[in-house]
Amino acid sequence: MKTANQDIKPISRKINEQGNIEIGGCDLVDLANEYGTPLYVFDEATIRSITNSYKDAFKEYQNMRMMFASKAFMTKAICKIMEQEGFGLDLCSGGEIYTAHSAGFDMSKTMFNGNNKTYEELSMAIEYGIGTISVDNFFELALLNSIAESNNKNIRILLRITPGIECHTHEYIQTGHLDSKFGFDLTQIDEAIELIKEEYKNLELIGLHAHIGSQIFEKQVYFDEVSVLFKEMRRIKDTHGIELTEVNLGGGLGIKYTQNDKPISVYEIAQTIIDAIKLNTKKYELKEPFVFIEPGRSIVGTAGVTIYTAGSSKQVPDGRRYQAVDGGMSDNARPSLYQAEYTVEVANKPNETETEKITIAGKHCESGDILAKDITLPIIEEGDVICFYNTGAYGYSMSSNYNRVLKAAAVLVNNGKSDIIINRQTYEQLCESDVIPDRLN
Repeated sequence: MKTANQDIKPISRKINEQGNIEIGGCDLVDLANEYGTPLYVFDEATIRSITNSYKDAFKEYQNMRMMFASKAFMTKAICKIMEQEGFGLDLCSGGEIYTAHSAGFDMSKTMFNGNNKTYEELSMAIEYGIGTISVDNFFELALLNSIAESNNKNIRILLRITPGIECHTHEYIQTGHLDSKFGFDLTQIDEAIELIKEEYKNLELIGLHAHIGSQIFEKQVYFDEVSVLFKEMRRIKDTHGIELTEVNLGGGLGIKYTQNDKPISVYEIAQTIIDAIKLNTKKYELKEPFVFIEPGRSIVGTAGVTIYTAGSSKQVPDGRRYQAVDGGMSDNARPSLYQAEYTVEVANKPNETETEKITIAGKHCESGDILAKDITLPIIEEGDVICFYNTGAYGYSMSSNYNRVLKAAAVLVNNGKSDIIINRQTYEQLCESDVIPDRLN
């Protein structure tokens, strides 16, 4: 069964009577006029469609919770949607913890993950009652136990491991192979468990956590991951007499940025994971554990688009034609970082037949600030509204104030209604943290 991550465009996208692109019943040109650009636009129907696909696909295995990987796109409004859909939250920083808590999210349904959690972040996690902490390294084990002890708390933990599985994806987003900054190597697990048993009395080890990468198009890697984790759980039971009851398989399901991308469906990975759990539970004579899945990109990626207003253009003699927009690497760093490719349309003339090959350039003082290279679009004029699809994940999350450009606004659209979920930054807000020392006055 096809799921939303296999489409390039939000499920509500259509061309309206005015000949403009419409998402969530809202004309993108009207949104540009009302809220300004650059503007992130999120289709609520697409978000809820994919969350429901996850729940339906995994319904055969009831002992499970979906945890939205908040790093993909974290706002209070998204927290509310995830809460309504029955998802937990995978959190990676103090800022994400604070956002979830301030949104009124049930913190017992959250997990704190990351490779260099600070004293302040771990203290905040404990204070706010976070459900589980995935411990990444020996330094963190000692630090977390010290904080827990001083607060007279017992903390449920998972050990994050590197399972030694490589995905056919971009090198920078492979996190499950052995040469990784994340997690314990399998050869370090015994030492970590002995420390927990003998010294770290305020830590309760309940399971293992692994994450094998991002933008994954393969089923087999999920099967292999489950096999590695369950084999290790059996070994831990035999060696240490501890029967682990929880396992976090991470996320990583890919989405369709361009026609060349061929992501698998939620149902395909669900069946693979369920089959692997059943087979390995029987093989290693284990009780079926409580399983966590951490989808992020596949939840919000396809749901989000970014719209820009076309500005200046340049024709290089006997070379490229550049079309500049009013945003760029400050609102979407992925093309510069990963050479990421996107599908692009002109929102106010999607059906124009006269086309040209152009390169969409950002407005920043970097030659590498290119959003899309050598693509074919209708002939663009100043003031046209340009739409980039599949920017819902890691667009706003990785945004910056480079060149002191203001951060863009975000709206949630549904049934013809649009609501601000992130206000556009103001120049006053941009400068509010600046300080001029007295000696400079």
